[in-house]
Amino acid sequence: MTIDQSAALSLGDLHHEVLMQIEAIIFASDAPVSLARLKEAFQNQFNKQQLRQYLQQLALLQHGRSIELVETAQGFRFQVRTKYRNVIKQTWPERSTRLSPSLLETVAVIAYHQPVTRADIEQIRGVSNNSQILKTLFDWNWIKESGFRELPGRPALLVTTPQFLNAFGLMSLGQLPPLQDAKEAFMALDAHASRS
Repeated sequence: MTIDQSAALSLGDLHHEVLMQIEAIIFASDAPVSLARLKEAFQNQFNKQQLRQYLQQLALLQHGRSIELVETAQGFRFQVRTKYRNVIKQTWPERSTRLSPSLLETVAVIAYHQPVTRADIEQIRGVSNNSQILKTLFDWNWIKESGFRELPGRPALLVTTPQFLNAFGLMSLGQLPPLQDAKEAFMALDAHASRS
């Protein structure tokens, strides 16, 4: 083996080790891992472009496996591929979190029409708001208040959060399905979402 071959081997080993470290960081995290967090973990040894290249390679390594590496609004996470979600639901039925149609309608109205007030939601849905639904969305940190509408009573404006995008595996609001029937769109997203 020549010196050049030895150097190439050690660079290949180093490259593989970085991939494994990134995989371990994402796997061990309770939440998606941002590029900034990865950069910090490697003490700024790599720039964001280099880290993206490693992440693309890591995603390719998952090809043909039951899990996949996905990017959401909050960063990168591993999730079970859609194909295997039924076996997970059968094994752990208590984990299944199906969203009610009224919660889906409410979050869809907020996502597609934000910023909205509670009165806007009622007007669009055509029914009174169930305060428990909004409380649940606030508790899950899927929505937040973002200012006030300049009307009597100054009603709060509601918007979605990065946690909402993360819950549905989206990187941005631009990835929302076309607005035809928002409830149906979110039911479809809910069927494919992987919430932790």
